[in-house]
Amino acid sequence: MNPLQLRRFSMLTHFTKKDANSVPLGVSGRRNSSPLPLPHRTIPELKGQDLDFVNVAHSHLIHTDWAKLNVLASGLTPFRIKHILLKIQKDHVLSLEFFDWVKLQRPNSYTLETHSIILHILTKAKRFAIAESLLKKTVIPKTINSASELFDSVLYSYRLCDSSPRVFDSLFKTYAHMKKFRNATDTFRRMKEYGFLPTIESCNAYMSSLLDLHRTDIVLAFYREMSHCQISPNVYTLNMVISALCKSGKLEKAIEMFKEMENMGCRPTVATFNTLIVGHSNQGLLSSAMKLKTTMPKNGLHPNVVTYNILIHGFCKEGKLHDANKLFSEMKAMDVKPNTVTYNTLINGYSQMNNSEMGSRLYEEMIRNGVAVDILTYNALILGLCKEGKTKKASSLVKELNRQDLIPNASTFSALIGGQCKRQNSERAFQLYKSMKKNGCHPNTDTFKILISTFSKNEDFGGAVQVLWEMLERSMAPDAAVLTELFEGLCRRGKTDMAMRLCMELEGRHLLPDGFDKVSIIGFQSQTVT
Repeated sequence: MNPLQLRRFSMLTHFTKKDANSVPLGVSGRRNSSPLPLPHRTIPELKGQDLDFVNVAHSHLIHTDWAKLNVLASGLTPFRIKHILLKIQKDHVLSLEFFDWVKLQRPNSYTLETHSIILHILTKAKRFAIAESLLKKTVIPKTINSASELFDSVLYSYRLCDSSPRVFDSLFKTYAHMKKFRNATDTFRRMKEYGFLPTIESCNAYMSSLLDLHRTDIVLAFYREMSHCQISPNVYTLNMVISALCKSGKLEKAIEMFKEMENMGCRPTVATFNTLIVGHSNQGLLSSAMKLKTTMPKNGLHPNVVTYNILIHGFCKEGKLHDANKLFSEMKAMDVKPNTVTYNTLINGYSQMNNSEMGSRLYEEMIRNGVAVDILTYNALILGLCKEGKTKKASSLVKELNRQDLIPNASTFSALIGGQCKRQNSERAFQLYKSMKKNGCHPNTDTFKILISTFSKNEDFGGAVQVLWEMLERSMAPDAAVLTELFEGLCRRGKTDMAMRLCMELEGRHLLPDGFDKVSIIGFQSQTVT
């Protein structure tokens, strides 16, 4: 998350703390108070040349005489444009045509108030998609640092256009879709002040965007605020709340909400069950997850490919490949077609258990059944082969990537490096490491760890130190066990001074791992040498 997002979330956290346990609010969001009266801003009446221009332009417009309008283009001003839009506002199609024409003819003549008027016209005509597209592409980017000014402009022209509350709803929803959460939250607060509330669809958009960024705390606080404002949730809302509770480790509360859904007028969907199954599976409660699957038909629902994929992943994660394979057979018997995710999960599961042969059989089945393979498929196969030291077969799969128009990624290289390290071939592993960097892939801590360990085992301490330096340049802390292995080797070779210099560098960068005792290691080695 970048610094700007962090600042925005800090303001949202303030919303969370302030409102999470508040007493029920009125429509305005303020205790025991009525909504604020709507302000009204008028624009001066037309006079003289302005009046004549607008009347002529209006006549050309209603007769769709664009040729004559083109002649008048040079006389357009923000004041005249606003009056023309107000005269034709009941015809949203003509209003939009005129708006777009002005944008081509006089792009610098638009003001925030002009944009507000067209937003009122579009939302009143229920052309929400067009209004939200205009907000996203044009209006919001121009007011990125003045969201309050945009809200005020829409508010003050509201009565002028005899508008609909959906104009504010569109603004709130667009901020949510754009993941501008500070602006969305501010808009929601101000809407309440004037007695406006967003639709449940817009609330769902806000919550969905927050879930994408794993901000479950704000999702749950916002749901409480919705309840205070008496905004009725739908099944999509409740599914997201259940998901947020599961991701927050509050599985019991998620189950409570699941049981209360029907009392709230919402029947659970397949997505509801899948969300709860994920929650149980992530906590290793696979028997409970399986029970949820078996209760689905009682609710008139049937497990889909996502249901099976979740459970198969759970069993593979636990190393229970027999159970995972039983589910795989069951889904095919139930005419639920396995997809790429299903096969990738199983292949990876077998690879982790050093059964590359079974992984290869699944890969061949994928091809026979016309299931698309991706880089994750190949990475899982390559990992399985490399874990068993079958590096030649792994290399042949890498060559196949080009034929599939797939590009090796960091995981591909890490698996290949691991395979060479397993064979104690540190030179080849280091060549792969250099290729990895050349291809723009970033090694992770495990890649560095296995390289340093392999160099140390091969008594190539120069190579190990070189890799350690590159690790430090990325501000990555080495593993205590690997560092001990390296330092013991350096000390055995009489290179205690180098070990001490490396220790000082690690300390200076605050990267010395916990559990590493340089004094005892060097002291022990000194006694051994003596």
